[in-house]
Amino acid sequence: MSKVCEITGKSFQVGNNVSHSKRRTKRRFNPNLLKKRFYLPEEDRWITLKVSAAGLRLINKLGLKSALDSAKKKGFISNY
Repeated sequence: MSKVCEITGKSFQVGNNVSHSKRRTKRRFNPNLLKKRFYLPEEDRWITLKVSAAGLRLINKLGLKSALDSAKKKGFISNY
């Protein structure tokens, strides 16, 4: 199961754990993903998306249909 937002395309980032002695070891920063169901009134059906918190804000701002269309155009999702 990939940890990628289907609306914004956000995925993990790589960074360092830094100890008190300043010793660095690699770590991953995962996005804030939620599995959420949305109702698509144009097609009269429910869809389930894995979206980040920023993706939820984008859906609230643009609307579900336009957010899905832009994500499809950018290649984050193939179909919905």
